[in-house]
Amino acid sequence: MNESKQEILLETGTNELEVIVFEVGSYFFGINVMKVREIISAQTITPIPNSHKHIEGIIRLRDEVITVVNLTDVLGLEASEDKSEDKFIISELNQLKVAFRVHDVSRIHRVSWQDIQKPNELAQNVDTAATGLLKVEDEMILLLDFEKIIVDINPERSISVEKVKQLGVRERRNKKIAVAEDSATLRKLIGDTLREAGYDQIEFFEDGESLWNYLYDRKDDPNLVDDLHLIITDIEMPKMDGHHLTKRIKENEELKHFPVIIFSSLITETLFYKGKGIGLMHK
Repeated sequence: MNESKQEILLETGTNELEVIVFEVGSYFFGINVMKVREIISAQTITPIPNSHKHIEGIIRLRDEVITVVNLTDVLGLEASEDKSEDKFIISELNQLKVAFRVHDVSRIHRVSWQDIQKPNELAQNVDTAATGLLKVEDEMILLLDFEKIIVDINPERSISVEKVKQLGVRERRNKKIAVAEDSATLRKLIGDTLREAGYDQIEFFEDGESLWNYLYDRKDDPNLVDDLHLIITDIEMPKMDGHHLTKRIKENEELKHFPVIIFSSLITETLFYKGKGIGLMHK
């Protein structure tokens, strides 16, 4: 990755992201560049017996063995006529590298989260959920929920409420938590996990902007310190992402004392430095 690219990625709290646009069939889709490690031409795949229907097999990339997921199958679209022209998007989610087969990769757009619209409930409930819709140069680009694709293939990659249950009955705590998360599926999983862990006073917000408006409207309210003890936020959200939300909180004199936890599949070295840049503490 060149120096100028690195500088863009390391900017903190700008509420912007870079989207790599790719094609499957005649449709345009997008993926956050922060999830992408590299893009390569399609390679010879070694099939895996009895694997999930969306898994083509594995490839060896330098010293790593990487699973290949066919997005054509995931999306229910027609395969390209010449697969040798396909591309592999090597992505890293929850510290798991996956190669997604696509037909072509076209360009990168730098956009604001404000420009990304949240899909309606119908679009969110289809098998391959969308995290956002973006219009660029008269084209509608669908931002796919890659985390959901991985969890559908391998449910073990999701949050496990059962693992929390193994710890035994937890004492109920009076701590009050605000959570910003745009995915309805993850809101439920986070809520179930926190309640199983003993935290049952949780308020959810569908994006960073709605949580910020709540906090800002109450920043002078002396009762806020009793009504809120912890903030948990996703990074990728329409309107306002988790980094920009955290930056605003930490720059506000009345709100900066509230602890913030970022919960995301995008846990990389780059995100570590971005978190430090907006005032998050890391261990």
